Amino acid sequence: MPSAPGPAKWAQGKKYERETEMKLQRIARWMLTGTLAVLLPLGAGAAEATPVKKDAKPAKPAQPALPKPTLEDVAYGKHPKQVLNFWKAESSTPTPLLFFIYGGGWTGGNRTSGLGGLLPEMLKNGISVVSIEYRFISEATADKIVPPVKGPLSDAARALQFVRSKAGEWNLDKARIGASGGSAGACSSLWLAFHPDLADPQSADPVARESTRLWCAAVSSPQTTLDPQQMKEWTPNSSYGGHAFGFTASKEKKLSSFEGFLAGREKILPWIAEYSPYALVSADDPPVYMNFGAPPALGQPQKDPTHTSNFGVKLQEHCKALGVPCELVYPGAPDVQHPSIAAYLVAKLKAPTQR
Repeated sequence: MPSAPGPAKWAQGKKYERETEMKLQRIARWMLTGTLAVLLPLGAGAAEATPVKKDAKPAKPAQPALPKPTLEDVAYGKHPKQVLNFWKAESSTPTPLLFFIYGGGWTGGNRTSGLGGLLPEMLKNGISVVSIEYRFISEATADKIVPPVKGPLSDAARALQFVRSKAGEWNLDKARIGASGGSAGACSSLWLAFHPDLADPQSADPVARESTRLWCAAVSSPQTTLDPQQMKEWTPNSSYGGHAFGFTASKEKKLSSFEGFLAGREKILPWIAEYSPYALVSADDPPVYMNFGAPPALGQPQKDPTHTSNFGVKLQEHCKALGVPCELVYPGAPDVQHPSIAAYLVAKLKAPTQR
């Protein structure tokens, strides 16, 4: 016959009972509010069969389906990833355009990622929308593109030129094009905003003769620099960006990809000058808008160093010094004029004359 449990085991059992009871109470509340994603199996012993984690959260409500594109899988290049979707706003006159670049570290995602909150608002306000696919870092590496980040960035530029070449056919205002995206897509958008025009007026290719300049850019949680030294100074626990320039972790040298990135910085300064948004800002650049989910803390480690508003603070300082309008939004931010990316884009792209 089994012996009675000792005091320690008895206390542990009581703790388990209390935790189980609390979990079941939470489950009951979720069921009553309709937010439980997966129902527990019915019948005796259900609680033991399907334990619930302490940090379990209600399932997010399903996002509404996006409107069907006017044109889908339109090729702007020869690579299978060089395609885009186009949504045409109803208008008797040429419309402004949102040029959307999704995020995902240039390693994942697709052209609908993050678009749901913007697309209906743009169309409602007479702004057409393009969302592009592009080559990831791995695909650019396979294509022997050096540095790898040139792949997604040059794809974005080419897609923008292609869209401009379709302005007459698609009823677009070639001047009023605003870029948007989140994270890496935001970085790509800022790169377009600040980079000198890539148009080649002498090219035999009519698409290559089109401008890559923007009317404005409005982005979420961008990496505003690809300089590891700046990242480290602004946010000491930075760990992002090495993959953009081909740096990987080294077990032999016991280096992370970021540590290798930082150690190799001097050798890639020309690449940083060409592909880091911060390095490209000049006085003739269009206005930009950035929003972040948490306030800044310059020089301090961040919970999410890849998307910290420290990036925004330093870019805004740089833009202001050069006379480039730059609105920065985060919880508690001063001088907020537009509460959202959508509000900013509508205000800028539909403004009577000036940006």
